[in-house]
Amino acid sequence: MWEIIQPLLPVRDLRRGGGVRKYGDRLVLDSIFYVLRSGCQWRMLPRDLMPWDAAHRWFTKWRRDGTWDRVHDELRRQVRFGAGRDPEPSAAVIDAQSVRTSEGGEARGFDAGKRTPGRKRHVIVDTMGLLLVVAVTSASVQDRAGGRAILAQFAAGFRTVGLVWADGGYANSVDSTLLSWARDALDIVVEIVKRTDDVKGFKVLPRRWVVERSFGRLVRNRRLARDYERLTATSEAMIKVAMIRLMLVRLAGQPSRWSHESHRKTARAKTVEDLIAA
Repeated sequence: MWEIIQPLLPVRDLRRGGGVRKYGDRLVLDSIFYVLRSGCQWRMLPRDLMPWDAAHRWFTKWRRDGTWDRVHDELRRQVRFGAGRDPEPSAAVIDAQSVRTSEGGEARGFDAGKRTPGRKRHVIVDTMGLLLVVAVTSASVQDRAGGRAILAQFAAGFRTVGLVWADGGYANSVDSTLLSWARDALDIVVEIVKRTDDVKGFKVLPRRWVVERSFGRLVRNRRLARDYERLTATSEAMIKVAMIRLMLVRLAGQPSRWSHESHRKTARAKTVEDLIAA
């Protein structure tokens, strides 16, 4: 994973002066990934990693100078190319997820539909479930209002996409202006994937399951199980870091699980005597 991401990180220009760095980029990434996966506070970083204030400072620096965006976009192109796809997508899926927040912070509200106080993550992914655009708003922002904002941002950066799938929350019998607005203003066709009324319980819907799977992969990182960040920009950056780690695992061909079936079988085969001897 380090061999893949190292060429994408910014290279320091020694001609501009400055002291020798005490912590390398690999240790910076290890510290940030630890906070992402474990969900711990920055101040609770283990001592074998870098000091928490230095790790947070580098995370913020790379957010502000666009490093996370550049690395994320390049890794997405590599994953798509490795899967035999065109590096730039031609179709996408949009959806939103409401999550609870910790105390304090900006843009906090209440989602009356899902009865969730906190924030809402608006995302657009490609047909592989890879993140294209993310926007974090208050949970009180409706899907149609948030959809307009994120679609406008999406159209400016991805001109090759002409079709976006969405659920019924983005257009219903009361308000379906999002569809005509996207077609006329952005030249994007938004197609609603509806759920049939005669089906009860859970059902996998075409295209919509892709973005739901992406949400499931994000919340496997404990830092994203709820929104702990005070700034929405930090929340968006942490989501991109999660996708960066996921794509690095794919490109490196490493398993994403913490344990393997062979290890579990070996542990189950151990006798009491083996455990005592260990």
